[in-house]
Amino acid sequence: MIKVAVLDDYQNIFKEFINTERYKDKFDFKIFTRPFENEDEAINELANFDALFIMRERTKISSSLISGIKNLKFIMTSGMRNKSIDLDECKKRKIIVCGTDINSNPTSEITWTLILGLMRNIKQEADNMFQGYWQTTIGYELKGKILGIIGLGKIGSQVAKVGKAFGMQVIAWSENLDLKLANELGVLPISKEELLKQSDVISIHVVLGERYKNLITKDEFKIMKKTCFVINTSRGPIINEKDLITALEDDEIAGVGLDVYDIEPLPQDHKLRFMPNALLTPHLGYVTDENYTIFFNQMIENLILCIDGKPKRVLK
Repeated sequence: MIKVAVLDDYQNIFKEFINTERYKDKFDFKIFTRPFENEDEAINELANFDALFIMRERTKISSSLISGIKNLKFIMTSGMRNKSIDLDECKKRKIIVCGTDINSNPTSEITWTLILGLMRNIKQEADNMFQGYWQTTIGYELKGKILGIIGLGKIGSQVAKVGKAFGMQVIAWSENLDLKLANELGVLPISKEELLKQSDVISIHVVLGERYKNLITKDEFKIMKKTCFVINTSRGPIINEKDLITALEDDEIAGVGLDVYDIEPLPQDHKLRFMPNALLTPHLGYVTDENYTIFFNQMIENLILCIDGKPKRVLK
């Protein structure tokens, strides 16, 4: 019997997508619905498991954690990229790590939820409606505004298409911008500095790595228009959080829409939770029925194939 730990199932929905009874002769599942307090707790709780099912980067699968789980043979992650896993340590221990397919469109959709929410003051107006008020703010139209996209990959391209449909002028920058793709999309390639200066909305869609960590700091906020809205649905550390809070407090920008944070779940007493010009969602970008169906079913499929000696979707 293979002992499987399902980590960070915050909504306790694994069993809604997987009929665990169907696999009771193969797998012994234990579902963890809250984050571990620290690595020692994680090692203690996971010490006897053979396989981990992990959701995105919710738990850091470090070399010390891997070493502490003596029976660990398999790790199944959602998506085909997970920077929280120490793949070198897994190779050393001959642990097979497999990923899953993932739909990218939900992240572009949540991006537009945040953009529209900020432009039309949706949170404030919805809250005021419950208190009996009517039309307390004035919003902005998207048509004619400049949308600056940092990272014109799969998600950035989808965001660009919607921006064009709204009648926005779309500009883009990244260190390895595909000029042919930009031309096909009708997106104007531009320098990072000019994008920061010109944009009414800046949306971030690059992959977090050393070159993009702290991409947006106090220096970048000072370049932006005071009427600019900044959206981050990629990864928290791309924006320096301390500098972001200062920029919001000093009204250097109009507001921010965030779906990602340095620490997740975001602590209850975190300053961002109480800022009136911050529209926050709890990393909902990939959290859809369609994606979870893919994630959990392919994790099961991957594990069965690994046991049969035919691993699929292996992370290199």
